[in-house]
Amino acid sequence: MMISSNVMIGEIKMGLAVILIVVGFVLLIKGADFLVEGSSNIAKKFHIPEIIIGLTVVSIGTSMPELFVSVTSALSGYSDMAIGNAVGSNICNLLLILGLSAVIKPVKFQRETRIIEIPMCLIITVIFMILCNLGTGISKIDSIILIGLFILFILYTIFMGIKGEQFDREDNVSTPKDDLNNDISIIKSIIFVILGAIGLKIGGDFTVDNSVIIAEHFNISEQIISLTILAIGTSLPELVTSVTAAIKGDSDIAIGNIIGSNIFNMLLIIGVSAFIKPIVYNPTYNIQMIILLFGTILLALFPMIPPKNEMNKPNGIIYLTAYFIYMIMLFKV
Repeated sequence: MMISSNVMIGEIKMGLAVILIVVGFVLLIKGADFLVEGSSNIAKKFHIPEIIIGLTVVSIGTSMPELFVSVTSALSGYSDMAIGNAVGSNICNLLLILGLSAVIKPVKFQRETRIIEIPMCLIITVIFMILCNLGTGISKIDSIILIGLFILFILYTIFMGIKGEQFDREDNVSTPKDDLNNDISIIKSIIFVILGAIGLKIGGDFTVDNSVIIAEHFNISEQIISLTILAIGTSLPELVTSVTAAIKGDSDIAIGNIIGSNIFNMLLIIGVSAFIKPIVYNPTYNIQMIILLFGTILLALFPMIPPKNEMNKPNGIIYLTAYFIYMIMLFKV
């Protein structure tokens, strides 16, 4: 009787943990939305150009779920989960989300994407791998290097955005003005930012704490949980954005969202997490690092394979198959 009661209590705890993880993901995603909307409106009030808002506030905002989960993990002493969430999200973004986008509709590559942004992502991936394997992990000095590279990437992105906007103006391409009725007051914008930050904090706590409960219940390592549940859950904003963009034929958004998110995860997410508390690196993650590097190299090669300058359905199937095999390998180990 006692055993059955304990089993029942265990099942209730598990069910509650799953529910709280789902609630955590919802809070992370909605918290990021609120933070982006509030911050964007405050920026507009101070007449900051929309292109800069889009390339900084909005881009960073979509990476907030990963940031809060990784920071919470690092502060709680779960280094495996901090690294696993970032690396797992990058693999998910690349193989699953971009693969799915290409299967839905071929993803076209712009010249800057082919010759600058994809090689940049590849170089950053290599630097990230090297820093992780130097010493015992990501130290505070390493974190400063990562954050410094992130600032350089943001400056490059803003420069390219302003350059593109100038071309649009020269070509008399007009952008629709925001409806004044949708304008939000400063007070409401500040409330949005505060609610967003609270949602992100609570969502991060719910997600990490209950992922640990599930891992302990099923005797699964924190590494596996972070590479699967956390990685896919925190990549939901990228999934929605890229798949929607693919359906609408907006290739620039689909590919830009993935490359930008992967760079943010390596530089900003791990950089900030390690700056707050140095992260101990588990060398077993080198397998995932190699998979991530291999996927990024493939991304650089796809535009060179006929039909050139695009990632087509067969390429997408290659990515999806690789992700499926990768997931099987995770649970076989």
